[in-house]
Amino acid sequence: MKTETADLVSSDVETPFLANSVQAAPQQHARKKPLTLLPLIALIFFEVSGGPFGTEDAVAAGGPLLVLAGLLIFPLLWSVPEALITAELATAFPENSGYVAWVTAAFGPFWGFQEGFWSWLSGVTDNSIYPVMFADNLRIFVPALNQGWPRMAFLVTVSLLLTYLNYRGLNVVGQTAMTTTLFIVTPFVLLCVLAAPHVEPTNWLQVDWGSVKWGTYLNILFWNLNYWDSVSCLAGEVDNPSRTFPRALLWAVLLVVASYFLPTLAALGVSVDSADWQLGYYGKVAQQVAGNWLAWWVVLAAAASQIGQFQAEMSSDSYQLQGMAERGFLPKCLARRSKHGTPTVGILLSSLGVVCLGFFSFVDIVEMLNAVYCLAELLEFAAFVRLRMVAPALPRPYRCVGSKCQGSIVYNV
Repeated sequence: MKTETADLVSSDVETPFLANSVQAAPQQHARKKPLTLLPLIALIFFEVSGGPFGTEDAVAAGGPLLVLAGLLIFPLLWSVPEALITAELATAFPENSGYVAWVTAAFGPFWGFQEGFWSWLSGVTDNSIYPVMFADNLRIFVPALNQGWPRMAFLVTVSLLLTYLNYRGLNVVGQTAMTTTLFIVTPFVLLCVLAAPHVEPTNWLQVDWGSVKWGTYLNILFWNLNYWDSVSCLAGEVDNPSRTFPRALLWAVLLVVASYFLPTLAALGVSVDSADWQLGYYGKVAQQVAGNWLAWWVVLAAAASQIGQFQAEMSSDSYQLQGMAERGFLPKCLARRSKHGTPTVGILLSSLGVVCLGFFSFVDIVEMLNAVYCLAELLEFAAFVRLRMVAPALPRPYRCVGSKCQGSIVYNV
């Protein structure tokens, strides 16, 4: 396969790094791949979203009108182009190094390593958010988790338990992701239905331009709608990636946008005071429209969401290190798999980073990771454009064409 690919790209105008990148790609062994369509959709859902949790600080910073508009506009400007590029390049380079392979093929090993380092750093920083969000959502019923040693003990314990679950393998992670997606979506469908009689549509139009905290608003919104590329680091574990990846990304985009916009629309129609919106507020809205039973379900859904997001991000981060080791960027020990087929050393390193960063606040973590993530994204978009220019014969099982491709390139510029 690698020889055929190298032959196909040898006639391209200028591919100084592509042939070497193809030769460095790991051999695809004849083993059963654990990820099929539905588990992959669920993992992408958790890589990016996991439900509307995390939008509360955006409401507090920007108000109802800006948040609702942002949840519709940002996916068009950012999520769709990123998903299209991921679909094209993940099927062209179906290996666990993911975006590292794209950037290496376009710009060489130096920039490929930078891409890997920046992406792993932002991924680990992102993953440290989920135990924090878990604790914050439980505060409505367990006030002791506000601060002090109970909060610290809780964060460390949750991180270690979830790391062990990830160690058990992608079969376990994928099946867990499918089950928890259904558990998370159901209470918000009920919330939307039960809130409908109480909705005041004028609430959605409110905005106080003078008090908008633009930095926080944009950072939170951007964080909630990015990381579509992370799933490329699981490409080597996907069954029939050329067919499965594009379909999974399409359905995941629709699921993510709906899971953000509809519950936020319903909740803002009921409760519009932006000052009250903080992590865990959806539970209070559920309590207001339906009582404690739905509030508890939303809180448990938040817990399930944070577990799912942690698992999805930990998988991408650790398999990325494994893929980089297979390409020779990192020591070979990082390429070794456990008896469950998981990259043990990569999981341990990623878990250590999560524990160290978990004591920062939600907003502080988001602001840290967005800066690093943007550097990695610029390289990925640039690699997409360059490979289109210098390697037109590169086999691309999925290719975004016409206005979709043009929009992605224009947005990158």
